[in-house]
Amino acid sequence: MALLEVRDLHVGFPVAGRMVEVVRGVTFSIEAGEALGLVGESGSGKSQTALAILRLLRHPGRVTRGSVRFEGRELTTASEAAMRSLRGSSLSIVFQDALSGLNPVFPIGTQLTDVIMAHRGLSRRAARDAAVEALGLVGIRDAAGRLGQYPHQFSGGMRQRVLIAMAVACRPKLLIADEPTTALDVTVQAQIVALLHDLRARLGLALLFITHNLDLMAEICDRAVVLYGGMMMEDAPVGALFAAPLQPYSRALLECVPRLGDRAGSLRPIEGASPVPGRLGPGCPFEPRCGVALDRCAAERPPEQRRGDHRVACWAAAS
Repeated sequence: MALLEVRDLHVGFPVAGRMVEVVRGVTFSIEAGEALGLVGESGSGKSQTALAILRLLRHPGRVTRGSVRFEGRELTTASEAAMRSLRGSSLSIVFQDALSGLNPVFPIGTQLTDVIMAHRGLSRRAARDAAVEALGLVGIRDAAGRLGQYPHQFSGGMRQRVLIAMAVACRPKLLIADEPTTALDVTVQAQIVALLHDLRARLGLALLFITHNLDLMAEICDRAVVLYGGMMMEDAPVGALFAAPLQPYSRALLECVPRLGDRAGSLRPIEGASPVPGRLGPGCPFEPRCGVALDRCAAERPPEQRRGDHRVACWAAAS
Protein backbone atom coordinates (compact mmCIF):
# COMPACT_ATOMS: atom_id res chain seq x y z
CA MET A 1 0.00 0.00 0.00
CA ALA A 2 1.35 3.42 -0.96
CA LEU A 3 1.84 6.06 1.72
CA LEU A 4 -0.27 8.55 -0.24
CA GLU A 5 -2.77 7.66 -2.97
CA VAL A 6 -4.53 10.39 -4.97
CA ARG A 7 -7.19 9.01 -7.32
CA ASP A 8 -9.22 10.95 -9.90
CA LEU A 9 -8.97 14.15 -7.87
CA HIS A 10 -11.17 17.05 -8.98
CA VAL A 11 -11.04 20.49 -7.30
CA GLY A 12 -13.51 23.22 -8.20
CA PHE A 13 -14.51 26.77 -7.33
CA PRO A 14 -18.02 28.17 -7.91
CA VAL A 15 -17.89 31.03 -10.42
CA ALA A 16 -20.99 32.82 -11.75
CA GLY A 17 -23.28 30.00 -10.75
CA ARG A 18 -21.21 27.10 -12.07
CA MET A 19 -18.33 24.98 -10.75
CA VAL A 20 -15.02 25.74 -12.46
CA GLU A 21 -12.52 22.91 -12.02
CA VAL A 22 -8.85 23.77 -11.54
CA VAL A 23 -7.81 20.14 -10.93
CA ARG A 24 -9.39 17.64 -13.30
CA GLY A 25 -8.91 13.97 -12.57
CA VAL A 26 -5.35 13.89 -11.21
CA THR A 27 -4.06 10.50 -10.10
CA PHE A 28 -0.70 9.60 -8.54
CA SER A 29 0.79 7.84 -5.53
CA ILE A 30 3.83 8.24 -3.29
CA GLU A 31 5.57 5.36 -1.57
CA ALA A 32 7.15 5.67 1.87
CA GLY A 33 10.51 7.40 1.50
CA GLU A 34 9.91 8.36 -2.15
CA ALA A 35 10.35 11.87 -3.58
CA LEU A 36 7.81 12.85 -6.23
CA GLY A 37 8.00 16.06 -8.25
CA LEU A 38 4.76 17.78 -9.28
CA VAL A 39 5.76 20.06 -12.16
CA GLY A 40 4.12 22.43 -14.61
CA GLU A 41 3.57 26.08 -15.44
CA SER A 42 1.78 28.48 -13.09
CA GLY A 43 -1.92 27.69 -13.04
CA SER A 44 -1.48 24.01 -13.86
CA GLY A 45 -3.11 22.87 -10.60
CA LYS A 46 -0.02 21.95 -8.58
CA SER A 47 -0.68 23.99 -5.45
CA GLN A 48 -4.42 23.32 -5.46
CA THR A 49 -3.64 19.60 -5.53
CA ALA A 50 -1.40 19.99 -2.47
CA LEU A 51 -4.00 22.06 -0.61
CA ALA A 52 -6.67 19.48 -1.43
CA ILE A 53 -4.51 16.72 0.05
CA LEU A 54 -4.23 18.65 3.31
CA ARG A 55 -7.85 19.88 3.22
CA LEU A 56 -6.64 23.49 3.22
CA LEU A 57 -8.48 24.71 0.12
CA ARG A 58 -9.72 28.27 0.46
CA HIS A 59 -13.48 28.59 0.74
CA PRO A 60 -15.50 28.20 -1.43
CA GLY A 61 -13.13 25.80 -3.23
CA ARG A 62 -13.70 22.12 -2.59
CA VAL A 63 -12.94 18.61 -3.75
CA THR A 64 -15.80 17.77 -6.10
CA ARG A 65 -14.78 14.20 -6.86
CA GLY A 66 -12.04 11.71 -6.18
CA SER A 67 -10.13 10.16 -3.33
CA VAL A 68 -7.09 11.06 -1.20
CA ARG A 69 -5.83 8.25 1.00
CA PHE A 70 -2.97 8.56 3.49
CA GLU A 71 -1.80 5.24 4.94
CA GLY A 72 -5.07 3.81 3.67
CA ARG A 73 -7.20 6.41 5.44
CA GLU A 74 -9.58 8.53 3.35
CA LEU A 75 -8.87 12.22 3.93
CA THR A 76 -11.62 13.81 1.85
CA THR A 77 -14.27 12.65 4.32
CA ALA A 78 -12.20 12.75 7.53
CA SER A 79 -13.36 15.04 10.32
CA GLU A 80 -11.67 18.40 10.82
CA ALA A 81 -10.40 17.19 14.21
CA ALA A 82 -8.77 14.19 12.51
CA MET A 83 -7.17 16.46 9.90
CA ARG A 84 -5.79 18.81 12.58
CA SER A 85 -4.14 15.84 14.28
CA LEU A 86 -2.51 14.80 10.99
CA ARG A 87 -1.35 18.23 9.81
CA GLY A 88 2.01 19.12 11.27
CA SER A 89 2.59 15.63 12.63
CA SER A 90 2.23 12.94 9.94
CA LEU A 91 1.66 15.44 7.09
CA SER A 92 3.53 18.74 6.87
CA ILE A 93 3.83 21.49 4.27
CA VAL A 94 6.38 24.21 3.52
CA PHE A 95 5.04 27.14 1.51
CA GLN A 96 7.02 29.35 -0.86
CA ASP A 97 6.68 32.65 1.02
CA ALA A 98 8.59 32.19 4.26
CA LEU A 99 7.97 35.75 5.46
CA SER A 100 4.19 35.35 5.38
CA GLY A 101 4.48 31.80 6.73
CA LEU A 102 5.93 33.09 10.00
CA ASN A 103 4.16 35.43 12.42
CA PRO A 104 6.20 38.68 12.51
CA VAL A 105 5.22 39.58 16.09
CA PHE A 106 6.44 36.40 17.80
CA PRO A 107 10.00 35.08 18.17
CA ILE A 108 10.67 32.00 16.06
CA GLY A 109 11.29 30.02 19.25
CA THR A 110 7.73 30.67 20.42
CA GLN A 111 6.33 29.63 17.05
CA LEU A 112 8.40 26.44 16.95
CA THR A 113 7.67 25.39 20.51
CA ASP A 114 3.93 26.00 20.11
CA VAL A 115 3.85 23.66 17.09
CA ILE A 116 5.87 20.99 18.90
CA MET A 117 3.74 21.20 22.05
CA ALA A 118 0.54 20.94 20.03
CA HIS A 119 1.57 17.85 18.10
CA ARG A 120 3.99 16.01 20.39
CA GLY A 121 2.43 16.78 23.76
CA LEU A 122 5.74 17.91 25.29
CA SER A 123 6.22 20.38 28.11
CA ARG A 124 7.44 23.85 27.11
CA ARG A 125 10.96 23.07 28.33
CA ALA A 126 11.11 19.81 26.37
CA ALA A 127 9.55 21.53 23.34
CA ARG A 128 12.24 24.23 23.51
CA ASP A 129 14.93 21.54 23.44
CA ALA A 130 13.20 19.93 20.46
CA ALA A 131 13.06 23.34 18.73
CA VAL A 132 16.80 23.79 19.18
CA GLU A 133 17.34 20.31 17.76
CA ALA A 134 15.11 21.08 14.75
CA LEU A 135 16.94 24.33 13.97
CA GLY A 136 20.26 22.51 14.17
CA LEU A 137 18.91 19.84 11.86
CA VAL A 138 18.29 22.43 9.13
CA GLY A 139 21.72 24.01 9.48
CA ILE A 140 21.02 27.09 11.60
CA ARG A 141 24.03 27.81 13.81
CA ASP A 142 23.70 28.92 17.44
CA ALA A 143 20.16 27.54 17.39
CA ALA A 144 19.55 28.17 21.11
CA GLY A 145 20.67 31.77 20.79
CA ARG A 146 18.43 32.45 17.82
CA LEU A 147 15.20 31.20 19.39
CA GLY A 148 14.51 34.67 20.75
CA GLN A 149 14.91 36.39 17.37
CA TYR A 150 12.07 37.53 15.13
CA PRO A 151 11.49 36.53 11.47
CA HIS A 152 12.72 39.90 10.14
CA GLN A 153 16.11 39.23 11.74
CA PHE A 154 16.66 36.26 9.40
CA SER A 155 17.59 36.30 5.73
CA GLY A 156 15.16 34.83 3.18
CA GLY A 157 17.08 31.56 3.03
CA MET A 158 17.26 31.32 6.83
CA ARG A 159 13.51 31.99 7.15
CA GLN A 160 12.89 29.15 4.73
CA ARG A 161 15.07 26.92 6.89
CA VAL A 162 13.00 27.91 9.94
CA LEU A 163 9.81 26.90 8.11
CA ILE A 164 11.39 23.58 7.16
CA ALA A 165 12.47 23.06 10.78
CA MET A 166 8.88 23.71 11.87
CA ALA A 167 7.62 21.22 9.28
CA VAL A 168 9.98 18.39 10.28
CA ALA A 169 10.12 19.00 14.05
CA CYS A 170 7.34 16.46 14.60
CA ARG A 171 8.95 13.91 12.26
CA PRO A 172 6.25 13.72 9.55
CA LYS A 173 5.99 10.76 7.20
CA LEU A 174 5.25 13.05 4.22
CA LEU A 175 6.57 16.55 3.64
CA ILE A 176 4.95 18.71 0.94
CA ALA A 177 7.26 21.46 -0.32
CA ASP A 178 5.24 23.93 -2.40
CA GLU A 179 7.65 26.01 -4.51
CA PRO A 180 9.97 26.39 -1.48
CA THR A 181 12.75 28.12 -3.46
CA THR A 182 10.78 30.54 -5.66
CA ALA A 183 11.71 33.79 -3.88
CA LEU A 184 15.36 32.85 -3.33
CA ASP A 185 18.46 33.47 -5.41
CA VAL A 186 20.06 30.61 -7.32
CA THR A 187 22.74 29.83 -4.74
CA VAL A 188 20.25 29.68 -1.86
CA GLN A 189 17.86 27.61 -3.99
CA ALA A 190 20.59 24.98 -4.37
CA GLN A 191 21.21 25.03 -0.61
CA ILE A 192 17.52 24.49 0.20
CA VAL A 193 17.25 21.61 -2.28
CA ALA A 194 20.39 20.03 -0.79
CA LEU A 195 18.86 20.44 2.67
CA LEU A 196 15.62 18.73 1.64
CA HIS A 197 17.63 15.90 0.06
CA ASP A 198 19.61 15.48 3.29
CA LEU A 199 16.52 15.57 5.51
CA ARG A 200 14.79 13.00 3.35
CA ALA A 201 17.74 10.62 3.81
CA ARG A 202 18.24 11.30 7.52
CA LEU A 203 14.59 11.21 8.58
CA GLY A 204 13.27 8.69 6.06
CA LEU A 205 10.41 10.94 5.04
CA ALA A 206 8.57 10.98 1.73
CA LEU A 207 8.54 14.22 -0.24
CA LEU A 208 6.07 15.87 -2.61
CA PHE A 209 8.14 18.61 -4.28
CA ILE A 210 6.04 21.14 -6.19
CA THR A 211 7.91 23.29 -8.69
CA HIS A 212 8.08 24.76 -12.16
CA ASN A 213 11.88 24.34 -12.16
CA LEU A 214 12.74 21.05 -13.83
CA ASP A 215 16.43 21.18 -12.90
CA LEU A 216 15.69 21.56 -9.19
CA MET A 217 13.16 18.75 -9.41
CA ALA A 218 15.74 16.48 -11.06
CA GLU A 219 18.18 17.09 -8.19
CA ILE A 220 15.89 15.66 -5.54
CA CYS A 221 13.04 13.60 -7.01
CA ASP A 222 12.78 9.94 -8.04
CA ARG A 223 9.69 10.44 -10.18
CA ALA A 224 7.80 13.32 -11.77
CA VAL A 225 4.16 14.03 -12.54
CA VAL A 226 3.66 16.73 -15.18
CA LEU A 227 0.44 18.76 -14.90
CA TYR A 228 -1.17 21.11 -17.41
CA GLY A 229 -4.61 22.68 -17.35
CA GLY A 230 -5.39 20.76 -14.16
CA MET A 231 -4.72 17.39 -15.84
CA MET A 232 -1.98 14.80 -15.57
CA MET A 233 0.07 14.85 -18.79
CA GLU A 234 2.83 12.40 -17.90
CA ASP A 235 4.11 10.39 -14.94
CA ALA A 236 7.58 8.87 -15.23
CA PRO A 237 10.88 8.29 -13.44
CA VAL A 238 12.89 11.51 -13.61
CA GLY A 239 15.68 10.01 -15.70
CA ALA A 240 13.23 8.55 -18.20
CA LEU A 241 11.31 11.82 -18.43
CA PHE A 242 14.46 13.78 -19.28
CA ALA A 243 15.78 11.14 -21.68
CA ALA A 244 12.60 10.38 -23.62
CA PRO A 245 9.46 12.37 -22.73
CA LEU A 246 6.34 11.01 -24.41
CA GLN A 247 3.94 13.92 -23.96
CA PRO A 248 4.46 16.97 -26.24
CA TYR A 249 4.01 19.29 -23.26
CA SER A 250 6.74 17.46 -21.32
CA ARG A 251 9.06 17.82 -24.33
CA ALA A 252 8.19 21.51 -24.66
CA LEU A 253 8.99 22.12 -20.98
CA LEU A 254 12.38 20.44 -21.34
CA GLU A 255 13.20 22.45 -24.46
CA CYS A 256 12.69 25.64 -22.45
CA VAL A 257 15.46 24.73 -20.00
CA PRO A 258 18.82 26.42 -20.80
CA ARG A 259 21.90 24.23 -20.92
CA LEU A 260 25.62 25.03 -20.82
CA GLY A 261 26.92 25.19 -24.35
CA ASP A 262 23.57 26.16 -25.89
CA ARG A 263 23.95 28.46 -28.86
CA ALA A 264 22.12 31.77 -29.01
CA GLY A 265 18.55 31.22 -30.13
CA SER A 266 18.58 27.49 -29.35
CA LEU A 267 15.90 27.72 -26.64
CA ARG A 268 12.38 27.03 -27.85
CA PRO A 269 9.71 28.85 -25.84
CA ILE A 270 6.21 27.40 -25.73
CA GLU A 271 4.11 29.53 -28.03
CA GLY A 272 0.72 30.79 -26.86
CA ALA A 273 -0.73 31.29 -23.38
CA SER A 274 -1.61 28.96 -20.54
CA PRO A 275 -5.26 27.84 -20.46
CA VAL A 276 -7.85 29.67 -18.39
CA PRO A 277 -9.90 27.48 -16.02
CA GLY A 278 -13.51 27.41 -17.08
CA ARG A 279 -12.67 28.06 -20.74
CA LEU A 280 -11.22 24.65 -21.55
CA GLY A 281 -12.68 22.48 -24.28
CA PRO A 282 -13.49 18.78 -24.02
CA GLY A 283 -10.14 17.59 -25.38
CA CYS A 284 -6.50 17.88 -24.36
CA PRO A 285 -5.83 21.28 -22.73
CA PHE A 286 -2.44 21.54 -24.49
CA GLU A 287 -3.93 21.10 -27.97
CA PRO A 288 -3.98 24.85 -28.87
CA ARG A 289 -0.20 25.08 -28.23
CA CYS A 290 0.82 21.62 -29.44
CA GLY A 291 2.83 21.21 -32.64
CA VAL A 292 1.80 17.60 -33.23
CA ALA A 293 -1.92 17.80 -32.37
CA LEU A 294 -4.29 15.45 -34.18
CA ASP A 295 -7.88 16.20 -35.21
CA ARG A 296 -9.31 14.33 -32.23
CA CYS A 297 -7.12 16.16 -29.67
CA ALA A 298 -9.48 19.14 -29.45
CA ALA A 299 -12.62 17.03 -29.28
CA GLU A 300 -11.74 14.10 -27.00
CA ARG A 301 -9.89 13.93 -23.72
CA PRO A 302 -6.93 11.57 -24.14
CA PRO A 303 -7.07 8.49 -21.92
CA GLU A 304 -4.20 7.72 -19.57
CA GLN A 305 -2.13 4.77 -20.77
CA ARG A 306 0.97 2.86 -19.77
CA ARG A 307 3.98 3.03 -22.07
CA GLY A 308 6.84 1.19 -20.39
CA ASP A 309 7.65 3.04 -17.17
CA HIS A 310 5.64 6.09 -18.27
CA ARG A 311 2.01 6.90 -17.67
CA VAL A 312 0.91 9.36 -20.34
CA ALA A 313 -2.25 11.10 -21.55
CA CYS A 314 -1.79 11.91 -25.24
CA TRP A 315 -3.49 10.87 -28.49
CA ALA A 316 -0.27 11.41 -30.44
CA ALA A 317 1.68 9.14 -28.08
CA ALA A 318 -1.00 6.48 -28.55
CA SER A 319 -0.84 6.53 -32.34
